[in-house]
Amino acid sequence: METQKIARAAGILFLLTFVTGIAGRLLFVSGLGGTWDNLSFIPGGGSDTAIYWGALAEFGVIATNIATAVVLYPILKRQSEIGAVGYLSARFVECAFILVGLLSLLSVVTVRQDLTGAAGAAAGTALVGTYEWSFLFGPGLVAGLGNGLLLGWLMYRSGLVPRRMAVLGLIGGPALAVGFVCVLFGVFEAGSVGQGTATAFEFVWELSLGIYLTVKGFRPSPITTVDIREEAQTPSMAMA
Repeated sequence: METQKIARAAGILFLLTFVTGIAGRLLFVSGLGGTWDNLSFIPGGGSDTAIYWGALAEFGVIATNIATAVVLYPILKRQSEIGAVGYLSARFVECAFILVGLLSLLSVVTVRQDLTGAAGAAAGTALVGTYEWSFLFGPGLVAGLGNGLLLGWLMYRSGLVPRRMAVLGLIGGPALAVGFVCVLFGVFEAGSVGQGTATAFEFVWELSLGIYLTVKGFRPSPITTVDIREEAQTPSMAMA
């Protein structure tokens, strides 16, 4: 059925967000310096090529993020059109923050080429900081509310995936948002054990959702029987 093709396409896209996101972060670490949890700016150091490749990978995150919501929209709107539009909108807002961070790191290349000394170091550090903050607001806050809480609620109510799995989103989304607030106000640092704990449920939710949809597709649900009804009505309508 068409709905199962949609499910598997969404699952593959969710998994690709992990592949492109991890690849992009690793390339940015290689191009800038620092660690996975804390990028740094080294004047005159790093690799511009790695940053370029990282930017392409990060653009892949944007493309796959938006695609997950677009592909799922025709199914999710049967459960709640407002919820489906909200999820789609959240994905766009999340990607807007990712794009800001991507452009900030591309600007680091310009700074390294055109500025030296203290001015270059200050500008580069500020641009890397912009990337980290945009990542914190986008995948850290908006994703928790959209991909976690809102998508988790839609999947829970519709029964398209096991409800115990959907609960991970209902827990993980708010936990991710709380982790964002704690980092914002200095309760714990970005990349700390505290933030990792706050992120864990959301990470497992998105990964398990991608794997489940890719392997099994949607579970039987009232909103997926719409296709069956339409197919059953088509012959009688044609005879009429």
